[in-house]
Amino acid sequence: MSNAIFDRHRVIDIDTHITEPADVWTDRVASKWGDQVPHIKRMGGRDLWFIGDQPVGMPGAYSAAGHDDYYPNFRMTYDDIPAAMYDAKARLAWMDEEKLFANVLYPNVGGFGAGGFLRINEPALILECLQAYNDWLLEWCSADANRLIPVAAMPFWDVAESVKEVGRVAAMGYRAILFCNQPQEHGQPTLRDKHWDPIWAAAEEAGLSISFHVGGGDLAAQMQDPANIGERANFARVSSMAFLDNGRSLGDIILGGIPHRFPDLKMVSVESGVGWIPFVLEALDWQWQNNGVITEHPEYDLLPSEYFRRQIYASFWFEEKGIAPALDLYPDNVLFETDYPHPTCQSPGPASVGTRPQLYAEKAMAGISEDVVAKVMHTSAAALYGIE
Repeated sequence: MSNAIFDRHRVIDIDTHITEPADVWTDRVASKWGDQVPHIKRMGGRDLWFIGDQPVGMPGAYSAAGHDDYYPNFRMTYDDIPAAMYDAKARLAWMDEEKLFANVLYPNVGGFGAGGFLRINEPALILECLQAYNDWLLEWCSADANRLIPVAAMPFWDVAESVKEVGRVAAMGYRAILFCNQPQEHGQPTLRDKHWDPIWAAAEEAGLSISFHVGGGDLAAQMQDPANIGERANFARVSSMAFLDNGRSLGDIILGGIPHRFPDLKMVSVESGVGWIPFVLEALDWQWQNNGVITEHPEYDLLPSEYFRRQIYASFWFEEKGIAPALDLYPDNVLFETDYPHPTCQSPGPASVGTRPQLYAEKAMAGISEDVVAKVMHTSAAALYGIE
């Protein structure tokens, strides 16, 4: 019998994405909205997402795993995209091949924090499209509800509607919700503002964790390259610096008092990496104490690092050097992911740096105690997402 990590543990991959099929919205949203509903057009030999007459995305750009070229030379059409990226049964077969027990699933078209829906101009249609996505995602995951774990999008730009949607998706069987990690880039208050408390309260009461996926801000603005450093260099810059946005979000969450006010609320920093976690938490603890935060907030009974340890998680998929220190300090708060099938995922591409998840895990977790490996690969995520 193999002694490999992926054979010893039922590995839970806490960050993957679905390449949404072309009919997600056209089959579910009222026809009265016409071409304002997200739809696919084939132009210049490539499939593109459109809202009205504005292109808003390319399915091939989300579907890079195993592709033989780099950004911006993505797969052109759905005909070129492997079925495991958009079909649930094919995804399960891919998971079996890669020895991944469960996938936690995030969107593409609606944005990594749901801000992409705001490209629709009609408020009623925005909400209808978001709810149609949540309905479709749960249906997609019904192919195996214990292995395919959906994360519901939230209309964060409307607190009252978000509270309603938390209740709606909880009743449907959702176990987690997605929230924008940089709402201020969409004209909303920062995460540290109590403006959001009704949503946190609703999620806590419903027992749903909250995912803060990187890239939830204004990616179009971030992708601007006035210095003209080059398309691939700029893409690498944006992709790398997006991880650090969740460091800022973590400071907003903890120093804004969210863990204190909602002690049973679980939160996840998704696709952010973990190597920066020890530094940021040590910095927060230092500034907390050095600047006398406790004199201003005597109700806060824990240090930032202790709030993190109690109820916040982060995930990794490419790091090697920074994992051991993070696990040494926070063995119960680190989760494993692959980011399949995005350009930054583990799946082999044109360069030698690509690797299969199971090979990466063996290298990255070398020297880590077996009880911690079990937590990272299965136990912590299974408890968080209610996976049997």
